[in-house]
Amino acid sequence: MRILAIDTALPACSACVLDSDTAEPVSSETIPMVRGHAEALMPLIERVIAHAEGGFASLDRVAVTVGPGSFTGIRVGLSAARAIGVARRIPVAGVSTLAALAAPLILEGEDGVVVAAIDALHGSVYVTGYSPAGRTILSPRHAPVRDAVRALGAGPLRITGSGAPMLAIEAWSMGLKAEVVGERIAPDIAYVARLGLAADPASAPPRPLYLKQPYAKPQEAAAIERAKEQGEEERGEEEAPGLPP
Repeated sequence: MRILAIDTALPACSACVLDSDTAEPVSSETIPMVRGHAEALMPLIERVIAHAEGGFASLDRVAVTVGPGSFTGIRVGLSAARAIGVARRIPVAGVSTLAALAAPLILEGEDGVVVAAIDALHGSVYVTGYSPAGRTILSPRHAPVRDAVRALGAGPLRITGSGAPMLAIEAWSMGLKAEVVGERIAPDIAYVARLGLAADPASAPPRPLYLKQPYAKPQEAAAIERAKEQGEEERGEEEAPGLPP
């Protein structure tokens, strides 16, 4: 089986093509970036596909990161993945950024709780935790750093992701053993592909995993005020006297 993996959820734009019977991707490219995913993604995918024999026609599945991460970045990746899936009539699987970050540490098989943490700003993180065998012991959530450490238990903790340093500092302040194992800003796209191959698209749909509400919200007060003004204008028109003949 051949899969195209896409990641735009965090500060990188990545894509790769991977065959299920090979260890390394057929083609892969990652560009670190905070903004500009929408403009960079499709040219990047075209370059990656150009180095894969058979091109788009050789694909059997698409995998895409669904978050948590940037609201805009998540939507960019999902739109591209769904469009390719529809055009090629192939399934699309959603992959958590947290799971993709944690996967390399789980495969190492060392003792300790494997933790993936993404800096969610304002002293909070997106976080999840796994046993050394890969069993989920802390479901993905958005939480203040201290609450996240408490929820992870007694440790020891092996932490990766952009939120790893502050999570480790908090763990040390609480007397827990913690180790930062790589401070990746985004998952290795090859692991997104491998998780996409292992997933069942029916139970892992390409659906956003935001974990928290966006900061930008509709201005309800302004909307109410505009509706009020419109209503007054309409009443004024109804009450206005008609023109003389």
